[in-house]
Amino acid sequence: MSVAGKSRALIALMKLRVVELLLVSTLPAMVLAQGGIPDLTLTLATLVGGSLAAGSANAFNQVLEQDLDIEMGRTSKRPLVMGELTTRTATVFACVTSLISLAIFWFFTNALATVLTLIAIAFYVGIYTAVLKRRTSQNIVWGGIAGCMPVLIGWAAVRGSLSWSAFALFMVIFFWTPPHFWALAIKYKDDYSKAKVPMLPVVAAEHIVTRQMVAHSLGMIASSLALGLLAGLPLWYFIIASVLGIYFLIIVLRLRSGLEAERGKVAERIFHGSISYLSVLSLVIVLAVLF
Repeated sequence: MSVAGKSRALIALMKLRVVELLLVSTLPAMVLAQGGIPDLTLTLATLVGGSLAAGSANAFNQVLEQDLDIEMGRTSKRPLVMGELTTRTATVFACVTSLISLAIFWFFTNALATVLTLIAIAFYVGIYTAVLKRRTSQNIVWGGIAGCMPVLIGWAAVRGSLSWSAFALFMVIFFWTPPHFWALAIKYKDDYSKAKVPMLPVVAAEHIVTRQMVAHSLGMIASSLALGLLAGLPLWYFIIASVLGIYFLIIVLRLRSGLEAERGKVAERIFHGSISYLSVLSLVIVLAVLF
């Protein structure tokens, strides 16, 4: 391969679209922790270091899941499956990227943020990817903890400590993750079934999946309101957070239609709607702190 082609393959290992979502939750955590706009150098270091950390975890994930990626149409074009990179090259890249990430956090932030970053990478790779994903239908519930860590990392980078407000935002992402990911699993149910990955929509009855998605959505809404109380955000934050949460809940409730074709369309709306929810809520948090 050309240098440009190999570079594109290495970047693809990092799954930058997923990384974008992690950054969406990092910035409001930093603004909340600062009570305003945090230092620019610190912010850039945290976002760059966080991107590299998440990218390295995603690269490790692809190294460990090559057998699954081959089976699934959604992942069958990934670099390792296509032979664009060797396993050794991908592993070295993941290791180097993670070390650079930790070095950035160590030199530009503080020890707590660095340790939390290491825990996030280790948890995603060693707990979720290596253990939970293939063994339990609740894999994304507990494995999703790694996706919540950028909140704590961003907060720690600013304060050097954690607070109840940080944990409230952590819980928003914790409850948000299962409906977001299960919606994707509903859409690609046949893929996960073929790869023998026990995602909840693959192994559980539809009413059980819907019930759990509703429960997590309610937890997400409650956590967003608790965040407002703990952080002392203005009244208009509560109004907007409630409207966003209720709208998302209404979409999830449409899964009860019972029609297979309709469920697929609703699941796609939930997946994209969840991204919009998190993006808008993050913006609202930032504006609520600044204004």
